[in-house]
Amino acid sequence: MLRSLNDLENYAIGATDGPIGYVKDLYFDDENWVIRYLVVDTGSWLLSRKVLITPMSIHHANWDDQVLPVTLTREQVKNSPDIDTDKPVSRQHEMDYLGYYGYPSYWGGEGIWGAGMSPYAMLPETVGFGMRPVEIERAEKLRHQNDDPHLRSCQSVIGHHLQASDGEIGHVDGFLVDEDTWAIRYLVVNTSNWWMGHQVLIAPEWVTGVSWADATVSVDLSRELIKTSPPFDKAVELNRQREMDLYEHYGRNAYWAGWAEADHHDSAV
Repeated sequence: MLRSLNDLENYAIGATDGPIGYVKDLYFDDENWVIRYLVVDTGSWLLSRKVLITPMSIHHANWDDQVLPVTLTREQVKNSPDIDTDKPVSRQHEMDYLGYYGYPSYWGGEGIWGAGMSPYAMLPETVGFGMRPVEIERAEKLRHQNDDPHLRSCQSVIGHHLQASDGEIGHVDGFLVDEDTWAIRYLVVNTSNWWMGHQVLIAPEWVTGVSWADATVSVDLSRELIKTSPPFDKAVELNRQREMDLYEHYGRNAYWAGWAEADHHDSAV
């Protein structure tokens, strides 16, 4: 199921021994378009210190009550490495953070989360995952220690102008996130600042570039094609048929197109 960024904000984060705080932002990497961290405001408990929580630590989300339980203690969070969430998060910061919690690195594999598609499958206790040896994991981290992780704040992209192949057509209003993989499936674009339009969905695969200096998101789609695309209404369930209609309108392959083949290959190995 897809969750709106607006819905995820202000979700409560609960440790194994009590509350931690509330979600205030999310960091995604603009290469894979996957949420890598939740930015959590701890409130008066830690003097409003902001901490990062990886989806790897979230288990059995309580969507009805807007609570995300994590497999961490309050003491662990309290003693976690300080990260200035108002500045870009470096790969070294990530390595310190993941090393502190004993989490593997998500980069360097063939999937969006290491070797797979789910952040939960990366945990050492996951049955059948087959963690890489410690030496290989350490070498992989060191090899990528100077990488640019391309982590961006979701909040910072809200309001970015959408630049079609033949001109501007709207601005980014939000994101829809897959609750299982934490991948961003769609940008929600408001076209009303170009014509008396509506909200439409744009898949990250159609984005050709993001300019942080100019606050623009560019896509290889015409304004007319976007204008005539199926409108997005958050009050109407975005089921698979509606998604198929969207991809058919743009003449693009759906993001789930290769899943059956991949599942068949995994089961055959």
